[in-house]
Amino acid sequence: MGSYRRAPMDCEAVTLIPLAEVDPALVEELLDRAFGPDRHLRTAYMVREGTDWLPALSFAAVDEAQLLVGTIQVWPVALTDPQGRRHPMLMVGPVAVVPERQGEGFGTMLMLAMAKALDPQAALPQVMIGDPEYYERFGFFGAPTGQWQLPGPFERRRLLVRTDNPGILPHEGTLGPWIG
Repeated sequence: MGSYRRAPMDCEAVTLIPLAEVDPALVEELLDRAFGPDRHLRTAYMVREGTDWLPALSFAAVDEAQLLVGTIQVWPVALTDPQGRRHPMLMVGPVAVVPERQGEGFGTMLMLAMAKALDPQAALPQVMIGDPEYYERFGFFGAPTGQWQLPGPFERRRLLVRTDNPGILPHEGTLGPWIG
């Protein structure tokens, strides 16, 4: 899964807690600040439409003043191949940090906490839409997603996946919500 480079930060000044312990209104406010109020129009929202984020894999970062400074959410999704078979995956994101605290390592902490919470005996491939220059340090890469489709517009280079065995991934398919 690659090596991790940690950004310098005072880890003792930050607490990671389950996202379920945070007021949903505060999470929405943070996401609006990080991505803008039109964020609901993004393709990632269409991919996970109708699903709920997974509490065991979703976290919040709270700073020394007990302010919410970052969140990560993970969602159940599936890649449906041309034969109609659904391949379950986990969609990582949004990974959000308030603008004035970006670059302090909160995103790294949240990504590492999510990765640590994954069950190694049942780890599903993780997919995300993000900057490859940032997320490759966490083992995400775009090569296997070259022929995957999404339900809206996206930059092909930003569709990333992380898995221990890329050979199990379908070469083609459409990513959408896992509603089971």
